[in-house]
Amino acid sequence: MGPAASASAPSTEEYAIRVDGLGVRFRRNRRARRSFKDLLSGRRRRTRPGEFWALRDVHADVRPGEAIGVVGRNGQGKSTLLKLVAGVLIPDEGSVRITGGVAPLIEITGGFVDDLTVRDNVYLTAGLHGMSRAQIDGKFDEIIDFAEIGDFLDTPYKHLSSGMKVRIAFAVISQLEEPILLVDEVLAVGDKAFREKCYRRIEELLEGGRTLFFVSHNERDLRRFCTRGLYLDKGALVLDAGIDAVLERYNADYGTR
Repeated sequence: MGPAASASAPSTEEYAIRVDGLGVRFRRNRRARRSFKDLLSGRRRRTRPGEFWALRDVHADVRPGEAIGVVGRNGQGKSTLLKLVAGVLIPDEGSVRITGGVAPLIEITGGFVDDLTVRDNVYLTAGLHGMSRAQIDGKFDEIIDFAEIGDFLDTPYKHLSSGMKVRIAFAVISQLEEPILLVDEVLAVGDKAFREKCYRRIEELLEGGRTLFFVSHNERDLRRFCTRGLYLDKGALVLDAGIDAVLERYNADYGTR
């Protein structure tokens, strides 16, 4: 593949997400560790045997209100990019700068505690994302109604099915007022009717000016939400362009449909 092509950068300094020379390195059996001294000094270590770059030299500017689809095969760095934007991972080189906060729907179990009830988990997770007790009280019924999980409020979270966990996670995250929404493919676990309900909610958030980072293998969903795409392959940004051009290039490279 040739060098990455890039869509035009924002003409002003206004951005929602700025990714500059981003790189992160993993061990093949566990994440490569950096010493505290390395973190303070910004020193880069050479890649050691058994390490690989999950992402390297990725650049992208995202304007407020843009909907970006992140495209690529499994294991090419898509979810890693979202985790770096969310602040879950620390880059080994480069930087991610965010204007405002993020509402991440990346992992089903993120922030939830197995032995707590659904009710307690709603308050815990929403609180960890910055909502006050009063705000959660005011949104609680709406969260539970959206998740369609009212019969399980006092059930331990660990007893919920994967689909029910997705319901409650999306219901909480979609109530956050953060300007950037990060969505990985966790919604694929939910049933078709609830997934469509979530997608209508995403459309409402986009109409309200939210910025979307959306990882999916579903071309219909990518075209539905996104006007721009980032195509990642082997940890490199191959193409940053309109979503139709990105999907066309991806299909040409790998014959996907």
